Amino acid sequence: MRNLLPLISPHPGGRSALTCRYRCGDACFHEVPNTSDNEYAGDIIAGALSRRSMMRAAAVVTVAAAAGTAALTGPGAPQAEAAPLAGHPGKKPKPTPSGARGLRFTPVAPNKDDKVTVPDGYGQNVVIRWGEPILRGAPAFDPDKQSAKAQAGQFGYNNDFLSLLPLRGEHGRQVMVANHEYTDEILMFRGYDPASPTREQVEIAWAAHGLSVVVVQEENRTGKLGPVKRHPLNRRLTATSEFQVTGPAAGSPLLRTSADPTGRKVLGTLNNCAGGTTPWGTTLHGEENFNQYFANGSRDTDKRYGIGTAATERKWERFDKRFDLAQEPNEAHRFGWVVELDPYDPDSTPRKRTALGRFKHEAAEPRLTADGRPVVYMGDDERFDYLYKFVSSKQMKKGNSRAAREHNLTLLDEGTLYVAKLTGDSPAEEFDGSGKLPSDGEFDGSGVWIPLATGNTSHVPGMTAEEVYVFTRVAGDKVGATKMDRPEDVEPSPRTGRVYVALTNNTDRGKAGKPGADEANPRNANKHGQVLELAENWDDAAGDGFAWRLFLVAGDPNDPATYYAGFPKENVSPISCPDNVAFDDHGNLWISTDGAQLGSHDGLFGVATQGERRGELKQFLTVPSGAETCGPVIQDRRVLVAVQHPGEIDGASVEKPASSWPDGPGKIVRPSVVAVWRKDGGDIGV
Repeated sequence: MRNLLPLISPHPGGRSALTCRYRCGDACFHEVPNTSDNEYAGDIIAGALSRRSMMRAAAVVTVAAAAGTAALTGPGAPQAEAAPLAGHPGKKPKPTPSGARGLRFTPVAPNKDDKVTVPDGYGQNVVIRWGEPILRGAPAFDPDKQSAKAQAGQFGYNNDFLSLLPLRGEHGRQVMVANHEYTDEILMFRGYDPASPTREQVEIAWAAHGLSVVVVQEENRTGKLGPVKRHPLNRRLTATSEFQVTGPAAGSPLLRTSADPTGRKVLGTLNNCAGGTTPWGTTLHGEENFNQYFANGSRDTDKRYGIGTAATERKWERFDKRFDLAQEPNEAHRFGWVVELDPYDPDSTPRKRTALGRFKHEAAEPRLTADGRPVVYMGDDERFDYLYKFVSSKQMKKGNSRAAREHNLTLLDEGTLYVAKLTGDSPAEEFDGSGKLPSDGEFDGSGVWIPLATGNTSHVPGMTAEEVYVFTRVAGDKVGATKMDRPEDVEPSPRTGRVYVALTNNTDRGKAGKPGADEANPRNANKHGQVLELAENWDDAAGDGFAWRLFLVAGDPNDPATYYAGFPKENVSPISCPDNVAFDDHGNLWISTDGAQLGSHDGLFGVATQGERRGELKQFLTVPSGAETCGPVIQDRRVLVAVQHPGEIDGASVEKPASSWPDGPGKIVRPSVVAVWRKDGGDIGV
């Protein structure tokens, strides 16, 4: 056996201390907010249920799933006993170099180069950088002449989620929507003093947060994209823009402040991480580590959301009392929501959808039920927190008429919010924290969706509906939801309906006083993470039950504790810390990483989810020093990624950069969006 790859562990989770400090407020160094005694998958053993009887009880075989995965079950397989997640690969034929369709490229080798590295035969360009002007009147970026007014018209900082939407009537153009998760003032301002930020620096940071809408133009004969500056649809939403609160908690006393006694109007959106694109043409944006922006928390609910009791890192509370919970105790309740934006209407007010619950939203990815109702899957990115879904009570209207658009903009305000509880199907004693496969050959089991609230009706004893929506984590605690290893991006396959959940890592699992390994989270001190695959009962996205199994257990393929859907591990790229996920038109899952700990920079990977090559994983690109790969968009002839926080390495500053990307030595390091395409003009990986 080959030696294991070297681990890189500068900080819990694999990130630099600088990244942890500014992105999530050093969450890994604080007590885990979830101190409930909830059972975790594996503790609730399906003792009397064999694997077969458990799967029969799940009763989820569907024509759609079978048709989409014929290679998994084999033609003529006895469907009466087949589970939707059945088809343990067993021995597989050795793959040919061509790879699964959509993944036919030479994998990028693990590396630590300070650039975006792509496969042979592929080209790339920087689509847009932090600070590039996108609105009329915005000046060109000058790192030494920044201002809040200028930044409010320029592309924001630390791009994360990306969406590309069609733009009818404008040939070769698309609408790109980007999240701007957080600011790193040390890498933005020369001579920055963290103890004494200036008002101008704070206001620039407010303007660098939020969302950008930018029309992009493709270049003929290549896959290059570039911004159409000053296009009428271009837009910036910042930490001081107006947002509307909608849904069952809108107007609640829990959301009222001195500046907004109605509880229906919020200034700003913060720490937007992953998101989603709706079938009706809007984008969803998850407010994640909002807790770090608020000072002087004092309540148990503040603690449950990770809000500290002292001053904040950025000291915003010195310049606006709403960030001081001693003065405005409800302001924090106005963040941690899913935001819906209509990118085709630059005059619209984005909405914070309270029906989807309040927590550290990493994602919000919708699919439709058979009768046309949206279902949104969501992860709460915290150690030992939960997986959720929302099922709308309204059907989507097709078409682009004004009536259809107005109706569809109400779909996420009425429905039922659920949290997931997973049960393993193997004895608890088989999980010793090493990641060893159980005797049945797979990490798998069943699960239920526990309802939390429907409209103004709470399903949680002792909590009102408003409390469920505002304190959704507490509601999950009370109903016994399953503690997971940082559930981040969640993506349903457009081909099979199976749902894939990126569980990034959890180095606290198995520590004294903390939950140990279970079937869904099989490794203690989990540095590398895993990807969970979930199939709804009868392929009914609105149902209350599902079957699940681990699709990938990430890490060095030479480590026996890793698992690549049963694919021969000598033929896969090593992957660590899965974060954002997306699908291509071939049904392959694309995974971006955050904090990889295998001696290489973070990157983007494609993996087959169907057929005999299921589990074949290839690395498509790596990002520069200190950077994270975010927001992948996979089109037929183009891949887009957001290169977030390049150069964010301990000891770095504007004066002492740790990266020279994207513009070379002597230039300030700038988070940017990158497009990658085949030089011969062909489809990606075909």
